[in-house]
Amino acid sequence: MHLTGCTVVVTGAARGLGRAIALRFAKEGSNLALIDLRLEDLSETQSLAQALGVQARCYAANVSSEEAVCGVMEKIAADFGRLDVLVNNAGIVRDALLVKVKEGQIVDKLSLTNWQTVIDVNLTGVFLCAREAATHMIKGGRGGLIINISSVSRHGNMGQSNYSAAKAGVESMAVVWAKELARYGIRAAAIAPGYSRTEILSSMKPELLERIVAPVPVKRLGEPEEIAEGAVFIARNDFFTARCLDLDGGLRI
Repeated sequence: MHLTGCTVVVTGAARGLGRAIALRFAKEGSNLALIDLRLEDLSETQSLAQALGVQARCYAANVSSEEAVCGVMEKIAADFGRLDVLVNNAGIVRDALLVKVKEGQIVDKLSLTNWQTVIDVNLTGVFLCAREAATHMIKGGRGGLIINISSVSRHGNMGQSNYSAAKAGVESMAVVWAKELARYGIRAAAIAPGYSRTEILSSMKPELLERIVAPVPVKRLGEPEEIAEGAVFIARNDFFTARCLDLDGGLRI
């Protein structure tokens, strides 16, 4: 895929991996449609992208809302005149053990609210954004690409029933979509980062961060720019589809 002049949609683009991915595509000359609910941070991503000489626009949308997603994808297609790449990055965490036991007594459980909130954003949101983006790609007749951001946690990480289920789901959906949409020239793939240097992990106490990094063979966090490089690799390589690119420093869960 030739990236200069393409329209790349990035969800969760206000900061962290989403911002890094957006800016990496900007360096390739891609125009950006940036989606998030944190508008102040999103505006900063926009400014950084525009400084690289590309067009970048901000869109406030809750990806778990069908009405919001349909509306924002329509607006993006109208504003840019094309929609070429979707990076489904938006996600949240609400970690908890399925059942928490202390001194033989059950003291807490993973709530249905925290289960559903993560599924709504991390799984249903990915489905909605991909469905609407694919609709506009097919109408445009130029093909396209959908990249779902999965996680090493898709293999099953303690305390993350909701997150692990969602991240396994988005990888599987990428495979399904690659098969279904190939006839329209649309590829679909996933990226599974390991522990990366985002705001959440960077703010942890040193002793806790050390425990997280200990099982990682390269003994460090991944840099957001390294994950972003993977997204550009997938976009450039037209033979990459229906697969998940693991960028986890060798970590196995």
